[in-house]
Amino acid sequence: MKIAIHGRNFNESARPFIESMFNELARREIDVQLSSEFRTFLDQQGVEHKSSLVYEKPGDLFDARLVVSMGGDGTLLETISHVGARQIPAIGINVGRLGFLATVSPERISDMITALDNGQFRIDERTLVAIDNIDLFDGLNFGLNDFTITKTDTSSMITVHTYLNDEFLNSYWADGLIISTPTGSTGYSLSCGGPVLVPHSQNFIVTPISPHNLNVRPLVVEDTAILRLEVKSRSNNFLVSLDARSRVVDENTQLTIRKAHFRARLIKMLDDSFLNTLRSKLSWGLDMRN
Repeated sequence: MKIAIHGRNFNESARPFIESMFNELARREIDVQLSSEFRTFLDQQGVEHKSSLVYEKPGDLFDARLVVSMGGDGTLLETISHVGARQIPAIGINVGRLGFLATVSPERISDMITALDNGQFRIDERTLVAIDNIDLFDGLNFGLNDFTITKTDTSSMITVHTYLNDEFLNSYWADGLIISTPTGSTGYSLSCGGPVLVPHSQNFIVTPISPHNLNVRPLVVEDTAILRLEVKSRSNNFLVSLDARSRVVDENTQLTIRKAHFRARLIKMLDDSFLNTLRSKLSWGLDMRN
């Protein structure tokens, strides 16, 4: 069996569990390929990983049965960008902070390996949002959480003329605009007043960032919709982001946003529940006055 692993730095408390994981993978004679940046970090920290296989870029990723993300939710988003249209299943070990997506704790790594080996897991397919008409991110024009347009300066707002299925929707005079998937509904969109969607809702959320008109609210649309965006800015440019990837774009660039033609496939343990995670991470049902 072949497994690829991408990760970032982790707390020292997670170190024994990670070292135990690499020992267990070696004992089972599983081929492990590390992302180059994670390999560098492990070597710097003196973590013995027993792997000589490395990938520098997504195209170098070998034919893995699954990909392991070791970090927080941001690391898992990066891992999904490495996988892309190959749709290799990915699982997240949470050695980061929040953990909406990366839900396996370091203490459960051994249980995770056993469950994966015995087929005791489920595949959770998630919708991706994509830029359809122009390649801005070297072929990685998709995101699991959200697509975002924001202003590049600190003073003036931008205007985002938005069309839904070629029908004029609104001119958003705001600091920016978020088009979020259900997966990303607990991220940036939520902090801007957007609703939480359960993961398999077949919708996108269009959420303005600090709109000038307070009557402008987040809008839920079907994920089969095609959104066309035209941006006007005093700085003559704006910032485009897909998850953690971003770049400055000229205001003459029109953007078409739609659902990607492939999905992210997340591996979930059988006892992993989105509603349990939601209550835990957002502290629902707790008296915050105490």
